[in-house]
Amino acid sequence: MSPTSVQDQLHAMRHRALAGLDDAAGLAAITDWERSFLGAKGELTTFLRGLGALSAEERPLAGRAGNALKVELTKAYEAKRTTLAAAALDRRLDADAVDISLPGRRPVFGGSHPLSQVIDELSEIFALLGYQTVFGPEVETARYNFDLLNIPADHPARDVWDTLHVEAAEELVLRTHTSPMQARTMERQPPPVRVVVPGKAFRYEAQDASHEWMFHQLEGLAVDTNITMSDLKGTLAEVARQLFGPARKIRFRCDFFPFTEPGVDFAIDCAICDGRGCRVCKQTGWLELGGAGMVHPNVLRGVGYDPDQVSGFAFGLGIDRIAMMRSGLDDIRAFAANDLRVLRQFARVA
Repeated sequence: MSPTSVQDQLHAMRHRALAGLDDAAGLAAITDWERSFLGAKGELTTFLRGLGALSAEERPLAGRAGNALKVELTKAYEAKRTTLAAAALDRRLDADAVDISLPGRRPVFGGSHPLSQVIDELSEIFALLGYQTVFGPEVETARYNFDLLNIPADHPARDVWDTLHVEAAEELVLRTHTSPMQARTMERQPPPVRVVVPGKAFRYEAQDASHEWMFHQLEGLAVDTNITMSDLKGTLAEVARQLFGPARKIRFRCDFFPFTEPGVDFAIDCAICDGRGCRVCKQTGWLELGGAGMVHPNVLRGVGYDPDQVSGFAFGLGIDRIAMMRSGLDDIRAFAANDLRVLRQFARVA
């Protein structure tokens, strides 16, 4: 190949390259152009790799001319690419421009769960009555969950509170009630004691409209001198009035709990059916909200209190059932089903 033919080849290549670069109308087109001429298999790259086949006389001239063309095309490519990128950015900014005359998009806020609302309200009510809100562990030792609450290992009531056990060296369970905080609180401080303990409890039992295997309970404890059953009834009656207003009826009936003596169950007339009878109240017209009673002397002795000097009462209220009465939901399982269509009706935005 003569020097003239090499120059003619490079001249023709330059003409095609610059013409193609002028015709490139977008970033995709200019990328294809760069691959065709300057890429690993591009026309100019192939020419430069073939210089070794030329004669010693032709090689220096072809090398200088080829490299000069590569520099020229590279600069032209960079300039064209910068121009096209700026134009593409301008088009995107024009398309994404915000019309400030349009109304803003309403932000999505989270809301307070109905059970959390009841817990907060109960804490406020009891704070006005002189009670402190405390929290306890959900995984408990058998000592606090059973033994110190007058439920020894051979007591038949231990079967009633059948629960989920945790594999460990000592007997650990998911607490069956929030009552273990009675013993924990009394161990830490001398009387007087006035605390409420909201939280989750776990029991292995059949589920229906008013029962769940996991539920929320608010334990209450008051210990002092000269506390009587009338103090307990007055406290729960006031709480019911604060929660449901004066129209709801309340009922106390004798019941048995190993950690109270005497014990009662505390109920209100069903707000779902207004006392007429429904599946929630099992056609009785009444819904039990919890158990209560005077703290058993064995419980007081177990934490070092003298039952001859102090007395107290305790109660456990079902938070889920209170929320049912407040919201009108007729199935306790709806609170944990995570159906937003249900929860959004009662969510309170913070």
